[in-house]
Parts: sequence; structure tokens; C-alpha cells
Amino acid sequence: MDGTVDGFRYGAVTPVAAYLMACLGGALGLRCIVRSLPDARSWKPGWLALGAASIGCGIWTMHFIAMIGFHVEETRVRYDAATTVLSLVVAVAVVGIGVFIVGYRGTGGVTLTVAGVVTGLGVAAMHYLGMAAMRLHGDIGYDPVGVALSVLIAIAAATAALWSAVTIRGFLTSVGASLVMGVAVSGMHYTGMAAVSVHVHDTTGGTWEGDSPLSLLLPMLLGPVVFLLLAGVVVMFDPMLVHGERAGNRKPAPHPGASAGVRTNSIPAPRTSWHDTDSPTRGR
Repeated sequence: MDGTVDGFRYGAVTPVAAYLMACLGGALGLRCIVRSLPDARSWKPGWLALGAASIGCGIWTMHFIAMIGFHVEETRVRYDAATTVLSLVVAVAVVGIGVFIVGYRGTGGVTLTVAGVVTGLGVAAMHYLGMAAMRLHGDIGYDPVGVALSVLIAIAAATAALWSAVTIRGFLTSVGASLVMGVAVSGMHYTGMAAVSVHVHDTTGGTWEGDSPLSLLLPMLLGPVVFLLLAGVVVMFDPMLVHGERAGNRKPAPHPGASAGVRTNSIPAPRTSWHDTDSPTRGR
């Protein structure tokens, strides 16, 4: 029989928390990537890796916080720990590929397209790999149209995120871009979840391997959340991100003699023609 699927068991708590974590990961990732761009002396690979890990952890954390609210009325839902961890590795790895591509090769049309497609497909793979980690007394099915739409949203979100990462420099614009990224990533997740159907087995009393959502996901979510907080501390106290951007936006002060030179050149040259009425000869 068909199971009764509820993706919002705890109301708005899980979607809002998931969205905030996606925004946090996106914001930290953007700031780390911005930090790697202007200064050739900075440790570029390290900042790009930190940015990729922040975005990847944010996306993964968003997914599994949202999955805490996933419930099937007729059966318990459990998760396989190894597959869940593998989905985190996939998320960070594919985001890292895209970030390093645009970090070193820029956002040219072909480069951005390739990086966006690779990263978007990887994010979608992370989502469905996380879904494959579910263990329940039934079979999970997907609507092909919903799956295709979620993949397209993932590619569009990844492309926009990579473009923003190397194009947007200001703090407020980075925050705005991260809010949009959070909407896109959350939209991809819930579009994919809308395509889910569960066919529950008729037999009862069966057992299956795996851990319950709260017993597995909450401890596992603690690691990425702590990482994001530590990354936030690194970003907040990096001198260049705190002061360098503001200093870089200042216009250089004019040379002390520049204004005087302008005033001097603005004085008209004396008239030497005999038609000059101010001539001493004409005055006499």
C-alpha cells in the first residue's frame, strides 16, 4: 500500500533551520573565496578549500536538518551511517571542483557552464545519495519530472553560486547572494522531496538495519555545524576581510601639488597683443 508521507513533521522548524544553515554555509563560502582573490600573497588553495568545505557542509546540513522532519506514518524511517557520511564527502568534493575551477580560471562562459553543471549534478547526487541512506519497511519511488526539475534547479543554483563567488566582493552583496543561494538550495531539496512516494510492504513486524533519524542525524550534524562556526570565526577575525576590503575601496588621496597645479593652469595667460586694453602703453 502507499505510505502517507509528511515532510514537515515538526512544522516550520526544520525548513527554517535548514534554510538558515544553507545561508550560513553560502555566506562563509563566498567570503572565503573573496579572500582568496585580491591578494596574490594569500594562501589561495587554502581559502578556496575552506570556502568549498563551508558551502558543501552548509548544503549537506540543510538536507539532513530538513530530513529530520521527513516522516512516513505507516513505518519508521532509519538511516545507514556509511551512506550518510559518503553523501557529505560527495557534497564537499563536488563543490570543491567547481570552486577551484572558477577560482583559477575565472567565470568565462564555457568555464562557468562546465563548473556549474559538474557542481549542480554533484549536489543533486548528494541529495539522492542521502535519500538512498534511508531504511524503511517499504520501497521509495520518484516522479521523473520532479527529479529532473530538482536537478535543473541544482545546476542553476550551483552556477549562480560559483558566479557570485568570484564576482561579488562587498559584504552586503555577499549576504544578499547567500540568502538567494539558501532559497535555491532549499527549493531544490523540497522539489526533490515532492517527487518522493513510498510503497509500504504489507507485512508487519519486520526489522531492518539503520539508525533512527534523531539518534544518527543529530550527532552527525554536530560536526558540520561546529565546522561552520569555526569557519565563521576565521572569517570574522581575518584582518584582510575585516579591514582590507574597506581600505581597498578607498580612492587614493590626490598629490599635494595636484590641486595647486589645476588652479595654476586655470589662470589665463596674459594678453600680449597691442589690442589688450590692460597694456601699460594703452593705459598711457
